[in-house]
Amino acid sequence: MKKYHVLFIVTLLSVSFACEKKAENIDLKKAELEQYQKEAAELKVKIDALTAEIAAMDPAFGKAQRKEVLVTTLSPRKGYFAHFVEVTGSVLSKKNVNISAEVAGRLQEVSAVEGMQVKRGQVLARIDAEAVDRNIDELKSQLELAEVLYQRQKRLWEQEIGTEIQFLEVKNRKENLEKSLASLQTQKDRTEVRAPFDGTVETVMVRLGELVQPGSPMINFVGDSDLFIEGDVSERYVGVLQKGDSVEVVFPSIDRRLETKVSAVGSVINPNNRTFKVEVFLPKLPLVKPNMISVLRINDYHKDDAVVIPSYLILQDNKGDYVFVVEQGSAVKRYIRRGMTQGDQTEILEGLAGSEQLVDKGFREVGNNTPVKIATS
Repeated sequence: MKKYHVLFIVTLLSVSFACEKKAENIDLKKAELEQYQKEAAELKVKIDALTAEIAAMDPAFGKAQRKEVLVTTLSPRKGYFAHFVEVTGSVLSKKNVNISAEVAGRLQEVSAVEGMQVKRGQVLARIDAEAVDRNIDELKSQLELAEVLYQRQKRLWEQEIGTEIQFLEVKNRKENLEKSLASLQTQKDRTEVRAPFDGTVETVMVRLGELVQPGSPMINFVGDSDLFIEGDVSERYVGVLQKGDSVEVVFPSIDRRLETKVSAVGSVINPNNRTFKVEVFLPKLPLVKPNMISVLRINDYHKDDAVVIPSYLILQDNKGDYVFVVEQGSAVKRYIRRGMTQGDQTEILEGLAGSEQLVDKGFREVGNNTPVKIATS
């Protein structure tokens, strides 16, 4: 039994010694690798410095040592370029009105329903006219008597019987009754609330049986015609936008666009947001409704023979804007002066003629005079 115990202990000690020796070997190898890496880094620094020194004395050697960067190229676009001022506008109507009561009374009928299309003169509501009707009947009776008296007095006057005063008094009474009757008839007509023009009932603000007073709003009514778009434009465009300028109108909600004109330009700057009003003519279109949001794209600049490049190719340093142009197998930094930007395209005013090859893919991996290889596909 003791023999087995001794054998187990010896085996355990052997395994432990072997593990410790293996760990020591790994640590030595790691230390050796670290030393080699340090020597390699120092050697690379010396190689780079020596290469740069030789390249300064022998440019051909320097060019041969630099690795080519694989890039793609594109040419600037020459042709028409347009810039647009984009403004959010709202569709408004010159015929967006609140129809109010003209006489006092109780609503006897409300035929208007929200969303209903109506024609000019169509009755939208009726106010109780019973009192007016009674007054009209009474005045008609009085007028009949006054007419009889007037005719008799007139015949007598023509026969030179009676005085002129008697004749004028009878005549005056008849005419006053006629005017009063006409006034009552007008008042009765106003008990019928009618549509002032063709349009749509937007909101009905009263209910059957309610009492209304003169001037109290009853129905919000929007005409089908005379729509326009109003937008606020920054004051920096004062003098740039003029009446008659072309405008592209986009309605995002219905995916519709059209070409129209600026119909009016405001002459006052809003001190709160430093903008002025622009009004754009809007023809009658299906699905276009008042208060609908639109985008006005107003053309404020264009050029027929512009040089245009993608905006993302333009880089910048302390000297200004530049792009990389391929010349004799190398990427060369070319400083430019940019103009207007529309979307992802920028007009170049100076620095490019339009026939250059610009570094496209890979333009961030090159520097000035970096050798490049143009990808064929």
